[in-house]
This record gives sequence, C-alpha cells and structure tokens, in this order.
Amino acid sequence: MQNLLKVALAQISPVWLNKVETLNKVEQAIIEASKADCELIVFGEGLLPGYPFWLALTGGAEWNTDVNKALHAHYVKNSITIENGDLDTICKLAKAHKIAIYLGVIERPLDRGGHSIYASLVYINEAGIIKSVHRKLQPTYDERLTWAPGDGNGLQVHTLKEFTVGGLNCWENWMPLPRAALYGLGENLHIAVWPGSDHNTKDITRFIARESRSFVISVSSLMHKSDFPESAPHLDKILKNAPNVLANGGSCIAGPDGEWIVEPVLHKSGLIIETIDFNRVYEERQNFDAVGHYSRPDVTQLHVNTERQSTVKFKQ
Repeated sequence: MQNLLKVALAQISPVWLNKVETLNKVEQAIIEASKADCELIVFGEGLLPGYPFWLALTGGAEWNTDVNKALHAHYVKNSITIENGDLDTICKLAKAHKIAIYLGVIERPLDRGGHSIYASLVYINEAGIIKSVHRKLQPTYDERLTWAPGDGNGLQVHTLKEFTVGGLNCWENWMPLPRAALYGLGENLHIAVWPGSDHNTKDITRFIARESRSFVISVSSLMHKSDFPESAPHLDKILKNAPNVLANGGSCIAGPDGEWIVEPVLHKSGLIIETIDFNRVYEERQNFDAVGHYSRPDVTQLHVNTERQSTVKFKQ
C-alpha cells in the first residue's frame, strides 16, 4: 500500500516562548499520532517556541526600547539550536515510531554566528534523521523585526512512500518561484505551515493544489489570549492589546484537483488525521503538469541557488 499515506495535522498551541514545555507538547502529539498509525505529522510555523505576536501588540517597530529588547532576548534564549541537540528527542521519537515529521521552529543556527534567529521548517524522516532545514526566505512585514531572511538551501524534497514531499513557511507559499522550485524537484505533496487562522489557509491551499496538481496540507497553530504564560516578559503590555483569539487554526487538506479533502478546521485543538492516495496525483497530471508536459523550458526557466549562506567562509 505504498500509494496510501496516513497523515496527522497537529493543530495545537505552543507554551508560548517556552522551549522546554513546547517540546513536551510536540513530543506528546507525535506519540499520539503514532498510536493512530500515522506516517507523517506536521506542525505549524514557528510553533517551537511560538510566533512573535508581541510585535503587533507592543509597538514592535519602536527603536531601542526596553520592552522590545527584553522580549527579543527572551525569544532568542528559547529558540532552537539544532547543532546543540535541541531536536534530538524529536528525532528519537521519529525513529522509534517510524513517523516522518515537519516541524516549524525558531532556529538559532551556529553557522550564522548563533545570535540571529530564523523561521525554519525542519523535515525529519521516519529513520529519525534531519534531512532538511528550510529557513524562511523572506519574513513578512513586522516579522522582519525579529527574524532574519533565509536562503535556498532548504528548497528540497523528500521521498515518503510513493510521495515526494516538500514545504514552505507561511507567505512563502504565495511566492511563485519557490513553489516552482519544489515542483521542479518532483513535489506532489506540498506542506504549507502557518502561525494560524483560516484567512491564510482557505484560498491558497486549494490554489496551490490546483496549480501543482498535488496534495496540499496546510497546518496552523492555535493561540488564545489565555495561552500567554505568566513567564513572558512585559505580559501586561501584551495582554492589554491582545484580542481573545490570535490564531483560530484553519488547518486543512486539498486534493490534486483543488477540492477539499478536509476543509479548514477552526477553534479545535488536537490531531486532524486523514489518509491520502498518491494515485490521484497521476489522474490530475493527465491534463496539466506545470513543470512537465505543460511547461516550456525553452522559453522560461528558473535558476535556483541552494548554497547555504554564511557571512564568513574559512579555508584550511
């Protein structure tokens, strides 16, 4: 049954800006998905340890303020440094339960000095090996006040049974050229991760599915005013301007014909589980294939730089 893939969409909230406790929630979701015999589980953008909601709530663009400095420092200290083994327990669970994982993290990579952070999408295969770390190419609007822009190294796809799976972060999914890069690598199961809310997922999920003739899984987090922990710096300032619901979910699945398999799910915490059939990809590619029989590479081509970028390169 290599054509069938059982997937879990983990629509959960973080323990906001708490790396250790959010890791625990992620681990429990993986265990729960494995008990349901899921072969892939997907988490939302930046779930570990959470989305920088304070930027829109506390005057995030104000220059040189104690509030913004304290919140940013707290965020960086709770970010993920893969080289230090922060995801080792997740990898062990993936291997033990033979489940592949797409996990949205706030990454603090040592290859960029270890002080700046990136919204990264990590793929861990069913053998527990980290196969790619895609750093968001272009943070959106106020995200640029805390996240650095990434590079093309993570524009990769991976084999999972008969599927070829790839993924992008949030508004990257609106960028035609990164999508085309993944299509050109053979992607037929597209993962789109979001911080939350159906206003992001309800249109683009079906559009990408119809454009690519692929399955599209969109996964969002949840965030309510009550989810802000007391440990967050300047919590009073955050709560003063925060709405009751900051992220309502909206996780969903569209088939290769662009129609819903799972419509956006709102205000529901937990796993959304579905089985998808690869054979539907071939059916829909019959009349359109954006990088195959319906392409004209003699007229238009995309060139992609996949080199991991660093400010300093050392030669022996």
